[in-house]
Amino acid sequence: MRVRVNGEDRELEEGVSVASLLDSMSLEVNGIAVALNMEIVRRGEYGDTHLSDGDEVEIVRAVGGG
Repeated sequence: MRVRVNGEDRELEEGVSVASLLDSMSLEVNGIAVALNMEIVRRGEYGDTHLSDGDEVEIVRAVGGG
């Protein structure tokens, strides 16, 4: 299936979860936020939230600074 992640198309296996996507991208769940089709996904729901063909995922990382 094709999913758009941060504006780039990716081919993923059917039924992949948000948690699996983050793992495949070597991203830690701490300090990031995920939106699926413009709706925030709660961190505790990453493993239970499965992606579908045509979904749009935005992943942002909090950056400290001053």
